Amino acid sequence: MIKGFNFLKRINNWVIYFVLTFIVVGIVVSSNFLIQHLREKETERIKSLATAMRYLEDVEVDSRLTELAFYVVNENQDLPIIRTDKNKNLLESRGISEDILKDKSKLKAKMTEMESKYPPFEIQLPDFNNQYLYYDNSDLMNYLRFYPYLLALFISLYLVFSFWFLRLLKKTDEGFVWAGLAKETAHQIGTPLSSMIGWVEIMKLEDENGLGVKELEKDVERLKTISERFSKIGSIPSLNDLDINETVQQNFDYLKSRISTKVQFTLRKTYEPVLIPHSRILMSWVIENLIKNAVDAMKGEGKLELSLYKKNKNVYIDVTDTGSGMTKQQIRNAFKPGFSTKKRGWGLGLSLTKRVVTEYHKGEVKIANSEVGKGTTFRIVLREEQK
Repeated sequence: MIKGFNFLKRINNWVIYFVLTFIVVGIVVSSNFLIQHLREKETERIKSLATAMRYLEDVEVDSRLTELAFYVVNENQDLPIIRTDKNKNLLESRGISEDILKDKSKLKAKMTEMESKYPPFEIQLPDFNNQYLYYDNSDLMNYLRFYPYLLALFISLYLVFSFWFLRLLKKTDEGFVWAGLAKETAHQIGTPLSSMIGWVEIMKLEDENGLGVKELEKDVERLKTISERFSKIGSIPSLNDLDINETVQQNFDYLKSRISTKVQFTLRKTYEPVLIPHSRILMSWVIENLIKNAVDAMKGEGKLELSLYKKNKNVYIDVTDTGSGMTKQQIRNAFKPGFSTKKRGWGLGLSLTKRVVTEYHKGEVKIANSEVGKGTTFRIVLREEQK
């Protein structure tokens, strides 16, 4: 059921992504249409300006039309124009820099540039000495050209920030849920555990050295350790400079006698002390989780190697099995909460493992290598104490 929920959740995320992308594209396209409409309106303004200039050149035009022409000319002061005679000699300019006007080659280049954008308007005069009006976009239109792209960039950045922020909130909420679940589990274990401790003491009075009493006492101690592990989730653990060799060795000794005898379980490690700031209880939990996953992947039969070695300033702990291996998709999802390849798995072990290593010990846990049908290597990377 959890897997189905995660699948639907991924579909919903993609739907939201495509909807938001469609909105962004729609805004950019509509902005381009708006800019194109404004350019057409600016072209109409040029037509009006050319007509007004023709009326100003015609002495026979009614004085009221002349007044209207003056008004149109004054209202279009923001449009850069160059007015020439039929031989392309400069008659008037507006919005053109003095450097260009003083240099004939620059002026000619400017007119060619303006003509490449918009064909010049021909001002037809009564004496047939027609004039030509070259024009370009106003400064406002030039700025608006970049508006759709800036808007798209802003919206994209906003969406990226929103996704990041929502993901952070989701991760924080998950952290609180996990911490609450872990502490409640520790509390529930603690009640029967107290009773078991009492019964062990009673049994020791009858037969202190009995094999059953000793084994039961070991399991009670193990339950106490498990309860303490869960109680530390959600709180900041105390990291002490302990020998990681001892932590690994203790896990190996405990698990070797409790996993299937069909599993060839070997330990390869350095024998000099390696001081690493870590919580022995939580790090033991991490190693135990990885080893149990490896045993499950091998279906209780195969070769399992636990390795500890140093490289540069890092300490590496590898758990290598000869199990079923993992596909690329399984590798990508292995540490996600709720993901499990086991039919009855909850997908919590590896997620908790990652939380303990990355958040509490500032290290890294990853799948170093995996091949379907051949096995998998999980790797923990911790920083060695700087001396």
